[in-house]
Amino acid sequence: MPGPLSHIRVLDLSRVLAGPWAGQNLADLGAEVIKVERPNAGDDSRAFGPPWMKDPSGRDTTESAYFMSANRGKKSITVNLTHPEGQRVVRELALKCDVLIENYKVGDLARYRLGYEDLAAVHPRLVYCSVTGFGQTGPCRERPGYDFMAQGMGGLMSISGEPDEVPGGGPMRTGVPVIDIFAGMYASVAICAAVAHQARTGMGQHVDVALFDSCLALLANQGQTYFATGENPRRIGNTHPTIVPYQVFGTADGAMILACGNDNLYGKFCAVAGCEEFAKDPRFARNGGRVKNRNTLVPLLAEIFRTRTTQDWVSALDAAGVPCGPINTLAQAYAEPQTEARGMKVKLNHPVAGEVTVAGSPMKFSGTPVVHHLPPPTLGQHTEEILRNMLHMNDEDVARLRAAGAI
Repeated sequence: MPGPLSHIRVLDLSRVLAGPWAGQNLADLGAEVIKVERPNAGDDSRAFGPPWMKDPSGRDTTESAYFMSANRGKKSITVNLTHPEGQRVVRELALKCDVLIENYKVGDLARYRLGYEDLAAVHPRLVYCSVTGFGQTGPCRERPGYDFMAQGMGGLMSISGEPDEVPGGGPMRTGVPVIDIFAGMYASVAICAAVAHQARTGMGQHVDVALFDSCLALLANQGQTYFATGENPRRIGNTHPTIVPYQVFGTADGAMILACGNDNLYGKFCAVAGCEEFAKDPRFARNGGRVKNRNTLVPLLAEIFRTRTTQDWVSALDAAGVPCGPINTLAQAYAEPQTEARGMKVKLNHPVAGEVTVAGSPMKFSGTPVVHHLPPPTLGQHTEEILRNMLHMNDEDVARLRAAGAI
């Protein structure tokens, strides 16, 4: 069955991660997504390697793992935006699309008459989404922006990592570019909302998403804690600022996570751990007391955890309904039976790398299920197909554009 956005065509002019992540989400939802790339070089992330994908014989290809992570479901066309004929091609493609995604610096595309005002004047239904470091307004709007910068400037790194006084303490970025990803997610939601408005009114609009804004929004409870108290939250490593015990504990053979999100779960944990007295102790019986007295309680629990293996703990706590889990490597995470059951590993046939595995979409629908059918494209793989089918060009037209360096 066609996906929920199978009636939508998207022109994706974005590069690297935040914009492409939004485009990939829309492709997962059934949209036709056309990725516009620079001739010869393509998306910057095509050069983010090693690692490179392997071909069926085990040799490195020129396809980077990074690019593969954010571009499934798309078609690639190479166009030179600095060439007037290339600009004309993109303009004509935009007129045949419902959505355009771009992450150029503020004002860059306007130089080529491809800015929002330029295209909206001739295509008022167009939903035009700009994903930038700092947005279209404000004193920082012309600054370039990267995920690492946003994590630092937006406050996330100030609350990530161990405290300064602990060995290895200090500000820490996350293990994946989470602000790029969340900006892409916010852009996806905003685009879907704008498409719904487009369907109702016949009008498009300019969607403005910034990495910096996305980081501030992502602070969630920690941000609200600052608003409530006026105090900067401290880095507390793998513990939780307002729930105890909710952290990593070392076991006899490794480490695991315990997540007692309420007093009832804490009582169940104490029963499994054989420390029922800690559930009755007035210092620890309620979460507020446990937070206040964490420096007393946590060392006592840590000593108990070291008496059993991770698997022993996970099996016993799972049986009691206490949230917990191992700290998996990626190999272990992808080998979990739940991963297979949820379709989170997808195999696609790539024209260069052969059969490749990519992460599946976490979006599940009862009536319009996500279907992964297109692998991440090779550079310019669909150029002629798109020019012929969408712009009705013939062999002579395509040859002329190639000779001029426009594609």
